[in-house]
Amino acid sequence: MAPDGEYPVAGPPRPVGPSAWRIPDPDDEESDLVGFGADLTPETLIDAYRRGVFPWPHQRVALPWFSPDPRALIPAAGAHVSRSLRRRLRHAGWETTVDVDFAAVIAGCASRPRREGTWITREMAAAYRRLHDLGWAHSVEVWDGDELVGGIYGVRVGACFTGESMFHRRTDASKAALVDLVARWTEAGGAFVDVQLPTEHLATMGAVEVPRSRFLVLLAEARDRVVSMRVDRLPARRLAEGAGS
Repeated sequence: MAPDGEYPVAGPPRPVGPSAWRIPDPDDEESDLVGFGADLTPETLIDAYRRGVFPWPHQRVALPWFSPDPRALIPAAGAHVSRSLRRRLRHAGWETTVDVDFAAVIAGCASRPRREGTWITREMAAAYRRLHDLGWAHSVEVWDGDELVGGIYGVRVGACFTGESMFHRRTDASKAALVDLVARWTEAGGAFVDVQLPTEHLATMGAVEVPRSRFLVLLAEARDRVVSMRVDRLPARRLAEGAGS
């Protein structure tokens, strides 16, 4: 605990200036793809996230920017913990932390078999490390003793946390990272965790689909709120307590 008896929390992000680029308003677009080009400076990235837009690099094209319709999000306290995951959390002996090794988490997320490829280019990794240095991007780590076995990273904008990518080196460790993120974000007063693209896997974790228009309303309501997530080391087994089956 902190000296005053409260848990340590992440400090507020440092302000960034205006972007040199005009980020399209997703409400004016008909497709998920809303534009190409721009750059990956903190100013551009934060402006984009505040508008519900994120970069998703593809080979041999200028940098694409997306705002999916529908959007997938996990409401506060809405993570689903299956029976099998609950057993894993109770018995694995894992612990979770925040921002202990952001660089290792993003490297783990970028590491994929060659045949699969990765959208986390060196430029993307460097850009999100800059956001982390400024307090806008955070990582959740899952530890088995001193070994990093899983994690997730993403960007916070007010009471919205956008999860970018997660990885695991032990079965269910990435799921543990996501559940831990939702738990910490909910406890801090966060509105929801944005997981961007609807998938069957994320649906099993509690993600729900919302129309982009609705997501943009929720984001506008959340993006200027102040949320300070706790960052202390915690046992993963706590995530199984009271979890739904």
